Order: sequence, then C-alpha cells, then structure tokens
Amino acid sequence: MKKKIIIAGLIASIVMAMLQMIFEGLYGAGFWSPPVFIAATLLRDLQLVSLPVSFALIPVVLGLMGHMMNSILLGFIFVKFFGKNLTSLLKGVVFGIIHALGVFVIMWFVVLPAIDPVMLQLNPFVFAATHVVWGALFGWHIAKNTN
Repeated sequence: MKKKIIIAGLIASIVMAMLQMIFEGLYGAGFWSPPVFIAATLLRDLQLVSLPVSFALIPVVLGLMGHMMNSILLGFIFVKFFGKNLTSLLKGVVFGIIHALGVFVIMWFVVLPAIDPVMLQLNPFVFAATHVVWGALFGWHIAKNTN
C-alpha cells in the first residue's frame, strides 16, 4: 500500500502543479511562481521575488520537490483517516475532495501567512480548485487500488 500511496501522491501532485502553473502563467504571477513560491519557505530572499516570476533552476527544483513530498505526506494522512471508508470510487473522490479542501483552508489561512506569505500571491480560487483536483485524483486512485 505504501507504494500505491507514493505513486498516487506523485501523480496527483504533478497534475495539481501543472494546472496551477498554467493558470499563473496565463493570468497570474508567472508560470514558475508556484514552485518558486514554495521554495521561498526555505530560501527566504524569494519572499521578495519580482513578478512575473522567472525560471530559476534551484528554486524550481526545490519547490517541486517540496510540493511532491507534501503530497505524499498528505496522502499518507488521507489513508490513515479515510482509508477504511473507501468502499467505492465515488467515496474515494468525495473523501479526497473533503481532505484536500481541509488542507487548502489550513494552508491558506494558517500555514502560509505564518511561514510563506509570498504564496498568497497565487489566485486563491484556482489554488482551492487545484486542491480539489488533487483530492479527487488521489482519492480515486487509492479507492481504485483498495477495492
């Protein structure tokens, strides 16, 4: 099951990241802004990065790694709390969305203002929507491989 959680987390994180990056590239802070903003958690000078955010190898790689690791960790938490209730694909999707929206609310209103406020320059509605996509994909994948 661990391998399935890791794979589901990676797949869902890639889809989520690409959707957020495409939106930010077309209408927001710049295509590279989501991973660079994530990297700003550790690379504090990135809190003042100018917009639109341009490509920088180390911040992009660090941000994508952080995003994928968080996705896997949150996937394990999801399975811990919801795993026994995933008796159908629909339940997997619904519980995945509930979990992801909970993560969004905690991240947007508690965690990001405290540790990575530059992330709040992302569009909050798109950020919430991409969390929903992550939850639906992750929950579906786990339910599919549980039944």
